[in-house]
Amino acid sequence: MIENEKIYPACQTIDRTVVVGGLTKSQLFQKMQQHSIMMNELGKKLFADDRFTTTDKTYSLKTVELTVRDLGLPEGATTSQLFTRAMQLDLALCPLELGPYLRLEYRDQPEGYLEKPARKYQAPYGSITIASGTLTDDVEFPKGFYLRRINDVLWLRGYVADDKYVWGPDDHFVFIK
Repeated sequence: MIENEKIYPACQTIDRTVVVGGLTKSQLFQKMQQHSIMMNELGKKLFADDRFTTTDKTYSLKTVELTVRDLGLPEGATTSQLFTRAMQLDLALCPLELGPYLRLEYRDQPEGYLEKPARKYQAPYGSITIASGTLTDDVEFPKGFYLRRINDVLWLRGYVADDKYVWGPDDHFVFIK
């Protein structure tokens, strides 16, 4: 670890309070459509799965957005390493349903990829991954959601990653404080 790097909680973070719950999956999907939020095929597959559930009662979550580097992992980390380190820093994984609610609330996300090269098999520039548990160990099934703005269109996207995938030090994640 580089001595001068500041790690959580001494680093710069983006804190949000997000109200979650109170809608059925159908109502939540309709609300995303009303706000012109797009989903990729993996996001649709994850959202449609019976194991992805929503709660009927509303509750508030205090979230923190930070980078893999901010967790003290300047070389990057696998998902398991990343989540273990976050828990050591008293951060918790998000419920999967946070993804759609955060997407609905965070509509002024900046474009992240402008004038940057496309990255294949890596988290896209400007994306924010919701740190959540997975529904299955199946490597072909989406592991979670990430938020992105592409050409001024808001997206809730699903992603796949196996247990060997290494997240880059500048990849952004959202955890529960």
